[in-house]
Amino acid sequence: MPDRYAVIGNPVAHSKSPWIHARFAVQTGQDIVYQPLLAPKDGFAATVEAFRAAGGRGANVTLPFKEEACAISTRLSERARAAQAVNTLIFSGSEIRGDNTDGYGLVRDLAANLGFAIAGCRILLAGAGGAARGVVLPLLAERPSALVIANRTVDKARVLAGGFAGVRACGYSDLAGEGFDLVINATSAGLSDAALPLPRGIFLAGSLAYDMVYGRDTAFMRQARADGAARAADGLGMLVEQAAESFFLWRGVRPDTAPVLSALRAG
Repeated sequence: MPDRYAVIGNPVAHSKSPWIHARFAVQTGQDIVYQPLLAPKDGFAATVEAFRAAGGRGANVTLPFKEEACAISTRLSERARAAQAVNTLIFSGSEIRGDNTDGYGLVRDLAANLGFAIAGCRILLAGAGGAARGVVLPLLAERPSALVIANRTVDKARVLAGGFAGVRACGYSDLAGEGFDLVINATSAGLSDAALPLPRGIFLAGSLAYDMVYGRDTAFMRQARADGAARAADGLGMLVEQAAESFFLWRGVRPDTAPVLSALRAG
């Protein structure tokens, strides 16, 4: 019998993860089945337990359950502890290991797919929710010269920044007069095609604007190009790279992401 994995969320039918992992499995010769699993908003833990009882070996977790996945994990990786959110569960006996591969996926996409070197650059991270929390530690590990977190609710940004040495928090209006090499939109604004209240002139020469939302040219990406960003990218590469890291955690084999990403881009 093939080993069983799933992506658990609500909603989840739109997820590209089953398609991605099916291609990883074929490429690496792994005998697995990966399915979307819809959990009731108040029934995530019960859904996980039922999947484990039916022989599930691991699961990805998407909105709105990443914090709850952290809470039910019996052991957390360092990056999951830093994020206080889990997107990858590994089942081993009675143990539920929780990890977060989102930050890895972002950093890998920037370096391998977009050719962007983080070391020494100035980074602005827009947003202070779960998506932002998942990427701070991996970004800092690449040794940027500065990491600033901006959010509409400044106190929320301060709480997030307070967990990491050398990270500054502020509101969007406080960014006037500053410049950044990399601006990452970790808010949900792209889902509603809303622009961010960023002051003009924050994109330095050669800068990259990166929206974690994928599959569309978002208002943030258009805003960035109009304000001088050299490039704008969506989060499709991050999706594929974080999936590859989850696959590696489960199977001990690292798939080649390039052909999978190319196929997704081709539609």
